[in-house]
Amino acid sequence: MIEKRFISQKMKEVLVQEFVAESMRRAGVSHTRMFKTPLGEKIVVYATKPGMVVGKKGESIKNLTRVLKKRFNLENPQIELSDVSNPNLDPQIISERIASSLERFGTSKFKGIGHKTMGDVMGAGALGVEIKVSGKIPSARAKSWRFYQGYLKKCGDIAISGVRTAYAAAQLKTGTVGIQVRIMPPDIKLPDDIEILKQKEEIVEEIAEPGSASKEEPAADAAEAKESKENKEAKPKRTRKKKQDEAQK
Repeated sequence: MIEKRFISQKMKEVLVQEFVAESMRRAGVSHTRMFKTPLGEKIVVYATKPGMVVGKKGESIKNLTRVLKKRFNLENPQIELSDVSNPNLDPQIISERIASSLERFGTSKFKGIGHKTMGDVMGAGALGVEIKVSGKIPSARAKSWRFYQGYLKKCGDIAISGVRTAYAAAQLKTGTVGIQVRIMPPDIKLPDDIEILKQKEEIVEEIAEPGSASKEEPAADAAEAKESKENKEAKPKRTRKKKQDEAQK
């Protein structure tokens, strides 16, 4: 039972996000998050133009709250607005921007729109970007165009969880054009990015006391001199004894 509750909650959140993005398309909505609170549902809308979401004297946000409450059976929806820090690194905003440009200028300038958008994304500090435009562009036959620059992961867990992906659609006279944007942010941690740390060398120095060093040094020198003298005296005695043994033989 609890699994069904979680699934229904996530489905409702996705539907709310799609409805807000469609109704507030001109406001540059990035994404929407919904939280359950004791007072009701808290809906956080991330947009580049929060003023357009609020509207004149708050009319737009009041109408949005009323529609969400009636359409999705929300108890007490509370909408909170949050600004996007860097719009050029948000794939949803970039895809909506490309779709809006295609609808405004047509398919004749789609290459210029793609290259300009790609330059803006790389100028914002992204490691890599890929833009795919599929549809009847520029002729009546459907094609797929790809604009890419930089370094972009295509496989592994980083390609799923690290690379940001978004989709949008542009409604043209020739038909619907699909847009896919993938951005690799600059703050991503790659698994093959290894940093080798240098091992620190520790130098240990022995510091002897001034009084003990002066007394121990002469004693050590005297012991070495005595040992060397005994070795010199012992060597001739061994050679004489050896000669006597050879003569007896």
